[in-house]
Amino acid sequence: MTTTIIGVGNLGGTVARHLVNGGEAVALTAKDESRAQALANELGPLARAASVADAIDAADTVVLAVWLDPLREVLAEHAQRLDGKVVLDPTNPIGFENGQMIRTLPEGVSSSSVVRALLPAGAHYVKALGSLGATQWADTANQEPRVVLFYATDDEDAPATAQRLIRAAGFEPMDVGGLAAVGRMEGPGGDLQGRVLDLDGARAALTTEVTT
Repeated sequence: MTTTIIGVGNLGGTVARHLVNGGEAVALTAKDESRAQALANELGPLARAASVADAIDAADTVVLAVWLDPLREVLAEHAQRLDGKVVLDPTNPIGFENGQMIRTLPEGVSSSSVVRALLPAGAHYVKALGSLGATQWADTANQEPRVVLFYATDDEDAPATAQRLIRAAGFEPMDVGGLAAVGRMEGPGGDLQGRVLDLDGARAALTTEVTT
């Protein structure tokens, strides 16, 4: 099975490295094709570079590791190729202005809702891989006890794939409670975003927020 990663920036490149280290095959694609090829060369035989169309078509699972605004452009051209695929979305509605982090969507609107609306009905959507930033991935993968990466989905077929990839990357998966709770893992403002927690800590964090 191959996982395509669209985008090889800070998060996409980090996800690719961790998946390859965990034995997963990846196809890499980016607007700058030379960057995707350079990363594939670095990662070795489990990685290859391809065009967006070819990478999606060859994959079972696709990770949308692109900032939200350019992702809209990618999906405008390629969304129908995602029909029937498991789609992992790590996007957060954040940007930077004058060196400060800002929210790029209105309060109460999740990037998850924006991305889902751009996907075909047959895509198996999971919000995943974005509850920790790229630096946190590099610092905390494969710890004992393992650090949790949160995910959210309402799709019956997607959790097994998301869980497998999260574990291959060196983390422990935990469902936040479906897409109704997705705002908890999106930044800025989500109470679970960026929190480095083991399983016990993650369970406590989920319970505390629900009961207070």
